[in-house]
Amino acid sequence: MKFAYGSSDFKSMVTEGYYYCDRTSRIPLLENARSQLFIRPRRFGKSLLLSMLENYYDVSKKDEFDRMFGHLAIGKNPTRLRNSCFILKLDFSCVDPTGSADDIRRSLFNHINVSIEGLISFYRHKGFELPEIVVEREDALYSLQSLANAVKSTPYPVYLLIDEYDNFANTVMMGVQRSEFVKETKSDGTITKHDTRAEQRYQSLVHEQGPLRTFFKTVKALTSSDMFDRVFITGVSPVVMSDITSGYNVADNIYFEPEFNNLCGFTEVEIKSVITQIVQNCRLEEKKISEAVELMQIYYNGYRFCHTVDEYVYNPTLSLYFFKNFQKSCLYPRKMLDANLAADESKLEYIAKIPDGRELLMNLVEKEHKVVISEIQDRFGIQQMLNDSSKDQTFLVSFLYFFGVLTISEDTESLKSTLKVPNMVMKSLYVDRICKMLLPFPSVRDEGKLAAEKLYQEGDIEPLCRFMEEKYFRVFHNRDYRWANELTVKTAFLTLLYNDLLYIMDSEPSIDRKYADLTMIIRPDKRHGKLFDVLLEFKFVSLKDAKLNGEQVKKLTKQELASLPAVVEQLEEGADQVAEYGKKLEAKYGNLRLQKFVVVALGFERVCFRKA
Repeated sequence: MKFAYGSSDFKSMVTEGYYYCDRTSRIPLLENARSQLFIRPRRFGKSLLLSMLENYYDVSKKDEFDRMFGHLAIGKNPTRLRNSCFILKLDFSCVDPTGSADDIRRSLFNHINVSIEGLISFYRHKGFELPEIVVEREDALYSLQSLANAVKSTPYPVYLLIDEYDNFANTVMMGVQRSEFVKETKSDGTITKHDTRAEQRYQSLVHEQGPLRTFFKTVKALTSSDMFDRVFITGVSPVVMSDITSGYNVADNIYFEPEFNNLCGFTEVEIKSVITQIVQNCRLEEKKISEAVELMQIYYNGYRFCHTVDEYVYNPTLSLYFFKNFQKSCLYPRKMLDANLAADESKLEYIAKIPDGRELLMNLVEKEHKVVISEIQDRFGIQQMLNDSSKDQTFLVSFLYFFGVLTISEDTESLKSTLKVPNMVMKSLYVDRICKMLLPFPSVRDEGKLAAEKLYQEGDIEPLCRFMEEKYFRVFHNRDYRWANELTVKTAFLTLLYNDLLYIMDSEPSIDRKYADLTMIIRPDKRHGKLFDVLLEFKFVSLKDAKLNGEQVKKLTKQELASLPAVVEQLEEGADQVAEYGKKLEAKYGNLRLQKFVVVALGFERVCFRKA
C-alpha cells in the first residue's frame, strides 16, 4: 500500500495507486447549492476535497474522467455538470500576512492575478479559445470581472474554488488577540492596554472598502449574475466570514449538515480495513489489528461535526501519518502526534489569557474533558473576540470547537450541547498549555518532568511529591482554595506525568463502572522498555478539616503529616480503592508492571503518599 501523507493532489493519488478514501458519492449533494462554505479544523483534508472537485468539473480533463473516476462511486453515475467548467482555484494560505495593510492587499491581489494568468495559460495550452482577458496589476477585482466577461462568450462557466479563505486573515487576527495582553506600566500601577495597531490592520482588510470584503462582494455579484457558475469555499472558522457577511451573504454553510459529517475524515470501518491490510502485508499476528485500531482510536478518533449523527471520524492527516509509518517499518510511529498539528496550541494560549479561560482549560482536563453550553455559536467576529464582556463560556467553547480542540459529544436531557476534548493528541495540547500556564519558567518545568520520570522509571514518587510542595503549589493563589479538591491536585500531577510517547494516559478511566483517578499504561509497542505502569488515586484534605493553619502544616514532619487523623482516613480509603482498581486493570490488560499509589494533599501546602 502507498500513502500520500501530506499530499492534496487528487489526480496523482488516484492514478498512481495511492490510498484514497472515496468521498465522490457526495458530489451530487454538493451540487444542490451554487455557493457553499465548508469549515473544518486544520489538516483535515479540505485541500484534497477541493482537488477532487477541481478534477471532476474541469472541462479540460474530460478525456481523463474514466481514468480518475471510473473506479470511484461517482464514476458509476456521474452528474450532468461533470467536466463542464473552467476552474479558477485560489489558495489564501499563499497570501503573505506580514507587513502593513497595503502590503497584505498587494499580496492578495498578486495571488488572484497570478491565478487568473495561470488559468489563461493552462486553458489556451489545452486548446481552448479564450477572448482577451485584462489582468490589472493594481486591481485584481478588475481582473476577475474581465475574466468573467471573457468566459461569458464561451460555453463554459467558471467554477471558483477558494481554499483556506481565512488563513492569512486569521494570522492577522491572532496578532490582534496577542496585542490585547500587551502590558503598559503607569504611575498608578500596571494595567492592560490594547494595542490598536494590530486591530487596525485587520479592520482594514474586512471593513466596507477593505480588500477582503470587496473581493467577496465582487464574487457575490459575479455568482448572482451567472458569470461564475459555482463557488466552493473552505476555511477553519466562521470568524472572518462573519466580519464580511454584508459582502458575502449568499454562501450555504454546510459544515453542520449530517450528510457531510465525514466528508473529510476517516470512519472506524475504513481505519480497520487499512490496518487489516497492513498487518497482513507485514505478516503480523491477527491480534495486532485490534491493538492498532484501539491505539488509533485513543489518539486520533473523536471528531463529530453534527449533533444528529452518531458517527465519530478520525483525523485524516494523523491517520495517514500512522499508516505510512506502520506500513514502512511494521512498527507503530514513535511519536503519535504529528508536529504539523502542534500549531493548534496557539488557540489554547489565547483562551488561557482570557478572563475565565484559564478555569475553562483546567476544568476540561479535570472534569472528564467535557463542557456543556446551550448551543455552538457559529457567528462571531473580531469585535466580540476583543470585547471581554462578550467572551462568555459559549464563545470560548465555540472558538475551540471550530479550531478542532473541542468537538461535539452529545446532547444533554435538557437538549444542551456537550463538547469534549476529542482524543489523546488534543488532550496532550491542553496538558502542555496548562503546564506552561502554571509553571512559566522552562527550568522549573524541566525539574518537574525529571521528578516525574523517577516515578515511572524507578517507581519512586517521593521526588515528585517534594516538587509539588516546594514549587508547584506556590502557583496556586489563595483564591484557588475556593475550588480546591483532588481534581486540582490530580491536574497538577498530570501536567508533569503526561507522556504519550510511552504511555496511554487516562484520567478517570472507567473500570467496571468505577473510576480511577489516573492510569499510565505502557503503550503495547513500548513494553520492552524498563518502565512501570502506574495507578494513582488522589485525595484532598482541607486545612479546615485538618484543624490547622498553613504555618502549622508547614512545620509538620513527614511522620506527623501522615499521622493526622484526616490524612490517615484518606490514605486508607485510597488504598482500598487502588487495590480494587489494580485488580481490574490486571484483568483487563494482563502482564502489567503496576505501581500503585495514594496521594493526599493537605491544602496547597503539603503532600504525602502511600504505596499500595
